[in-house]
Amino acid sequence: MMNRDRSLAADPALRDANVLVERTITGVLPQPQVKTFFDEPTFTATHVVHDPMTRKAAVIDSVLDFDQPSGKIGFSSADALIAYVEESGLELEWILETHAHADHMSAAPYLQERLGGKIAIGADIIAVQGVFGKIFNEGSEFARDGSQFDLLLKDGDRLAIGELALVALHVPGHTPADMAYVIGDAAFVGDTIFMPDYGSARADFPGGDARQLYRSVRRLLSLPDETRVFLCHDYKAPNRDEYVWQTTVIAERAGNVHLHDGVSEDDFVRMRTERDATLSMPKLILPSLQVNINAGHLPEPESNGTRYLKLPINLF
Repeated sequence: MMNRDRSLAADPALRDANVLVERTITGVLPQPQVKTFFDEPTFTATHVVHDPMTRKAAVIDSVLDFDQPSGKIGFSSADALIAYVEESGLELEWILETHAHADHMSAAPYLQERLGGKIAIGADIIAVQGVFGKIFNEGSEFARDGSQFDLLLKDGDRLAIGELALVALHVPGHTPADMAYVIGDAAFVGDTIFMPDYGSARADFPGGDARQLYRSVRRLLSLPDETRVFLCHDYKAPNRDEYVWQTTVIAERAGNVHLHDGVSEDDFVRMRTERDATLSMPKLILPSLQVNINAGHLPEPESNGTRYLKLPINLF
């Protein structure tokens, strides 16, 4: 406990998150209510979090449907979420992204147009925009300052969702800009970690770093044991027949196949690096990142009224 206390004292954002979780667990603060929508084509869990007292809400990691062979986009995933928000009498205050996703397009602008709310992401999205702005040969008209988003969050920043408090934690490694959001007794951790039987996220994208990822996960697993952990993805581990996207800090510490207590940083980095070398690129990485670094906005129509996505040849 003394080591934990010292680490919290040296990490004020993590200390604030711990206090928030503990005050929620003990009933001092209201517990957030969470409804999850799972998109099986992209294996993505989108979470709607709301304050039961004020009915104010946030959406975390939304999905825009995209059929790559035809180039068609769709809104069925987002519309199901919108229907839930409206039928539940919720007021959307925030549309949060844990990072610029490589496996699905964000529906943030579509949700904002229909439900309101502000779009927020981690401040290091600027680094991701810089890298992928070059990859897609974006011109000077593409802003690389994060201004496409309504708010850029830094480590330790706080938001309110009605009477719920949120603490933002910068947890790089999967990408430079990954954020986790601690809301009451719930931590929404994006792609930093998966269910205990599946392990951890890859760290080989531009700006990714397995050593940073290890440290980010250990930081998250310094939250109280009872903290509810909500994931962004699930891929069904071997011998499991159903998708699952919720676990706890204690379950991750005890049983995560890549990052349970006792796994050293060097051992994790070695395993993650070797494993990443065997992985193919996500099938939607190129269309997804073009859209997601632009806060979910599709490219502007060209002179014929059609929007186009770029496909760089032999770059990856």
